[in-house]
Amino acid sequence: MVSQARHKSASTSTARDAANSHRFGSPPAMQAAVLALNRNYMAVHVISVRRAFCLIFKELAEVIHVENGRFLTYDFDGWREYCELKLDLGERKDHEDWIRAVNFEIQVPRVIRLSTYDRLPKNTVKFNRRNIFLRDGHRCQYCGNRYSSPRLSLDHVMPKSRGGPDTWENIVCACLDCNVSKGGRTPQEAGMPLLQKPSKPKRSPLLNRQLMQPKYESWKHFIPQVSE
Repeated sequence: MVSQARHKSASTSTARDAANSHRFGSPPAMQAAVLALNRNYMAVHVISVRRAFCLIFKELAEVIHVENGRFLTYDFDGWREYCELKLDLGERKDHEDWIRAVNFEIQVPRVIRLSTYDRLPKNTVKFNRRNIFLRDGHRCQYCGNRYSSPRLSLDHVMPKSRGGPDTWENIVCACLDCNVSKGGRTPQEAGMPLLQKPSKPKRSPLLNRQLMQPKYESWKHFIPQVSE
């Protein structure tokens, strides 16, 4: 009984260290994302590393690790042991994210499964400035140049002054110069054709960008491929 209590206390300490590891270093790893599945293995959320470790430690979630086409599950202690073995064997990979706590290192899991959550995923994409910029790849839809967010604006294809709606199909990313040049005209009237016809994304533009990164390759097992 005493042994179990000590083991639990040690696990509590290491889990807390993992969740708070940004205090000790490795901030880039803490900025990674973790895909959360419901109990039926359906993707429902993208959450922070800190949140993922808290859920795993509280036994509200388990790590789902994809290795050689197999789906392996780990609780917190099992995942830490796996990570220690991986380091001992020198099998750490460049695209992996690791966080360093006081006296150990642990790999950021890419996928976790919530133990009791069984709600279905929400397929709606928020209509906002950030998602429009992401949909258009931070590229002005008139001149084709890429800019940082402060140098971009939103433009109504059919001018708002002429009844143009605030919709995915009528708003595009535009650089400040092109927006001023176009003014209250349509692209045809201004002689400024669009690079592509704007449309509503079938899923989060941010999620699409993450899926293009090698470190999130395992997400593709749980997220259906869609054509944009």
